[in-house]
Amino acid sequence: MESFLQFIKLPINEKLYLKDPQSSEIGNKILNESIELINEIGFEKFTFKKLAIKISTTEASIYRYFESKHKLLLYLINWYWSCIATRLLFETSNIQDSTLRLQKAIHVLTALPNPEKEHVLPNEIALKEVVINEASKVFLTKDVDNENKDGVFSVYKTVVNNVVEIIQAINPEYPFPNMLITTVIEGSNQQRFFAQHLPKLTNSSQSSDLVEEFYQDMIFKAIQHG
Repeated sequence: MESFLQFIKLPINEKLYLKDPQSSEIGNKILNESIELINEIGFEKFTFKKLAIKISTTEASIYRYFESKHKLLLYLINWYWSCIATRLLFETSNIQDSTLRLQKAIHVLTALPNPEKEHVLPNEIALKEVVINEASKVFLTKDVDNENKDGVFSVYKTVVNNVVEIIQAINPEYPFPNMLITTVIEGSNQQRFFAQHLPKLTNSSQSSDLVEEFYQDMIFKAIQHG
């Protein structure tokens, strides 16, 4: 499905880069090829030297855009959450029924993007793989508090808060909406990681997406009983 979303320029926190990579050809090449390389070899083995070889440039050129590979990963994760925030707005803004809005939101948060059936932003599918395999590494650092003060997790918080508002419209007395949504987001990515690497720790099916089905079931039961 050809998507008008491809023409949207997603805003990214300026604290994450030295020079806006979306402003130049080499910058966009750094972003696109780093996604591919991280998915290919993993973030631990990823280096600016390897990326420079891949895109036929120098390490110095990459350092003009990003001061470290950690900041680059943070940029990519923020790019993904900007994709999700945009799709949530697009998928739910014209729906009045809160239950249907929540179903749509859970789908956006937990399902694998399908460009044949829905509007998907550029690189969203590849970025999803980065998020599944690497996103926890941007939180589990000693710098997380300072980075939080710089607002680098604000888009993620916005996504959570937007879905929390839908839950509160259904059941304003439910006491754990933020915990529920962050559990869904992080848990669904973890279940997809398990499916790829540790399948005995999850459930899977060839005919349906059990990850989305599980979290649809869990959320609605939780807010109903809560």
